[in-house]
Amino acid sequence: MTEHYRSYRAFLEEKYGERVYRLGVDGGFSCPNRKGDGSGGCSFCDGTGSKAAYQRREERSFSGKPFAEDASKAVLLSRLPMEERIASIGRQIEAARTFVSHRYKARLYSLYFQAWTNTYGPVEELKQLYDAALKTGTFEELIVSTRPDEIDDEKAELLEGYKGQVKEVWAEGGVQSANDTTLLHIGRGHDTACYYRACDILHRHGLKVSTHVILGLPGEGRSDYLKTAQAVGKAGSEGVKIHNLDICGGTRLLDEFLEGEIGVPSFPRHLESTVLFLRHIPSSVVVERLLCETPSHRLAAPRSFGVKNRFIEALEETMEKNGYYEGDSYEAT
Repeated sequence: MTEHYRSYRAFLEEKYGERVYRLGVDGGFSCPNRKGDGSGGCSFCDGTGSKAAYQRREERSFSGKPFAEDASKAVLLSRLPMEERIASIGRQIEAARTFVSHRYKARLYSLYFQAWTNTYGPVEELKQLYDAALKTGTFEELIVSTRPDEIDDEKAELLEGYKGQVKEVWAEGGVQSANDTTLLHIGRGHDTACYYRACDILHRHGLKVSTHVILGLPGEGRSDYLKTAQAVGKAGSEGVKIHNLDICGGTRLLDEFLEGEIGVPSFPRHLESTVLFLRHIPSSVVVERLLCETPSHRLAAPRSFGVKNRFIEALEETMEKNGYYEGDSYEAT
């Protein structure tokens, strides 16, 4: 079957000749969108900071309990001495490398500062952490997950300086939606204009951008997805991660869900929305993710969405049947 969208796997194999696996680490950062005690933040965030599942083995015994208290732990970790943060990163990289090499027979790796906001701090502090992590091995790429409101020229210049050590430097950041009313409702803490500014700064420093979006946010529909797709194109984002709205324990969205104020997209609805979104972004954008993979013990809804591979198969079948391709309805602005 012909690929109807530019998948991340195909992109990596074309660029590097084989799969490249991310080693996701928690650098001991917090989030500027939360208060000093860890409260606040986006309404969909459960306090785990998107830390890699293989770095959270202790969660297995919690089964369904909320994780909001982890946000306060992240604040405390961010205050640890630099030596302890660096040592923790080293242990995490070794554990991640062992995991992916055994499970996937991986040979090539990217260093992925994954959890929380990884440009949240003084540049001198960021440099110490990035430098120490990159010294632990050979990496094809450096990938830093952050927020649009934590990007400036000084931080972008720091990231640009690593282009001599790796083949590519990426900054990942969530706009989630290009509807500012939605961003206000979910407590995102920035607007769409901030996203555009961040992308402009990153691109001026020769960095690649991957944009996170959520399809199915409260009150949103087709017109909002089209607007967000247009924003991804307008910003020149080289990659995109698409997430279906899911609701985790310990979130403000869970309260809204339990009160019956909001719902979550079903498998067919997210499939329809994803096809629409893909058709309205540039064909050059690398599609790094198509749906959430939240562990079941953290997930309140949807509980019966289906597995990732089945969704990918259904997406490919739908696009093949209808003759759809990524970008076939995209109009540059």
